Amino acid sequence: MRIQRIDNQPEIISEQQENPDLSGLKPLIEKYRNKKGNLIPLLQGTQEMLGYIPEEAFKMISEGTGINLSDMYGVATFYSQFRLHPVGKNIIKVCHGTACHVQNASVITDALEETLKVCDGETTEDGLFTLESVACLGCCSLAPVMMIGDETYGKLTSKSAVKVIREIRIQEKKEQAESSIKKD
Repeated sequence: MRIQRIDNQPEIISEQQENPDLSGLKPLIEKYRNKKGNLIPLLQGTQEMLGYIPEEAFKMISEGTGINLSDMYGVATFYSQFRLHPVGKNIIKVCHGTACHVQNASVITDALEETLKVCDGETTEDGLFTLESVACLGCCSLAPVMMIGDETYGKLTSKSAVKVIREIRIQEKKEQAESSIKKD
């Protein structure tokens, strides 16, 4: 089963996303400049640093290494691990592999889409969540399953999946409140 990559991200623009800080790329480019097979590590390092790979980063890597832009875009668009748009703080991956499909994973995705008010592949307006359907998470005995960050949630129902999202939102609000108190 092949999951289609959706590339119609709504524009959630913050100052950081408009002008990403690319200064951290210089040491990365230096590290891989003349090494064979450097493209994927450069793209991975960039995404790890910035959360996605902006157009400006492609240009900087190209200028620093001599790799053609078209080659970089070809690799970045071929592998689903690379992101060309900003994503939410929490990436929700809903498994749609065979075991999860049989256990109604589509109901989980539908409930999350309705709760988050996004479609598969999109990011919430507040930038907190990105919803993605994936082919397999390798947790078939827990079907249906989703992952958020490094945390796996199994034996889901639409209600339990939505409950996880609500709990994360509550925790995020608590953290924001504590952060604003510390600033004052």
